[in-house]
Amino acid sequence: MQVTFLGTSSGVPTRSRNVSGVALRLPQRSELWLFDCGEGTQHQFLRSELRVSQLRRIFVTHMHGDHVFGLPGLLASLGLAGTCKGIDLYGPDRLRDYIEGVLHTSSTRIGYPVRHHRVHRAAEGGTVLLDDADLSVRCAPLTHRVPAYAYRVDQKPRAGRFDVERARALGIPPGPIYADLKQGRTVTLEDGRIIRGASLCGPSRPGASVVYCTDTVFCEAAVRLAEGADLLIHESTFSHAEADLAYQRQHSTSTMAAQTALEAGVRQLALTHLSPRYVPGNPIGPDDLLAEARAIFANTLLARDFLSITVVPEEPEAATVPTP
Repeated sequence: MQVTFLGTSSGVPTRSRNVSGVALRLPQRSELWLFDCGEGTQHQFLRSELRVSQLRRIFVTHMHGDHVFGLPGLLASLGLAGTCKGIDLYGPDRLRDYIEGVLHTSSTRIGYPVRHHRVHRAAEGGTVLLDDADLSVRCAPLTHRVPAYAYRVDQKPRAGRFDVERARALGIPPGPIYADLKQGRTVTLEDGRIIRGASLCGPSRPGASVVYCTDTVFCEAAVRLAEGADLLIHESTFSHAEADLAYQRQHSTSTMAAQTALEAGVRQLALTHLSPRYVPGNPIGPDDLLAEARAIFANTLLARDFLSITVVPEEPEAATVPTP
């Protein structure tokens, strides 16, 4: 899985940061998923190497404008392109009314299906929001001024590493048959031998996991959702010095984000959704927020627009065989 930040500012765009948008590229299925769609997100797509034609699912955290104002324009552009096969749209209850209202009042017609999915029941009940052969998605309620939700994407365990040398030693000819064996399937060779793919593969390998958490003040629901994730993307609207303002506006400080990462035991934290007040030259800048977070959770990075991160799961340590 590859994460690309399309917008990392809070509230309003700046010269260097657009408002919220994070793309998740899934190369194994040639799909792109989008998390939030602030104003100008489709322009950010044009400036990136991402292919918006691969967009299949959009997940919205909440209904504040810096997270949804770009959505009607993006959906309209997909319609004009004429190549979209359909979009699954996930979010708060009011999201459907918003989209249909804007499209109706602007006389915009799109020639593809938009399937709406309300997420509050899955979030409140702790049930799986989406599940298929490769991936699962869960969500959790956050603590904000309006209903808001965090999302977690888990890649299911992958087949173990395929032992090519052993397959060759068995006289199995290279070709498409290797793909079946790599998936652990049982195949019958031309000479009648039956080969179990599982016997040529090592132990299954864990899949990657990504959590997207914004907007919220520190909350235990976010900690539970992010437990053990490979990457936690968490809002860091304010510095630690402005914790009172963060509580007032129901946003997180850099230290709240780091505390969430620490308690959840994630592997890496990415700070995003920075207030425009934190720019180089001001008394407190982005690097100061990063330093505050790293004092609590060392493996923290500061997201910037167009930063891409390839999320690779931690491989289990190979078992050692004791020497007789």
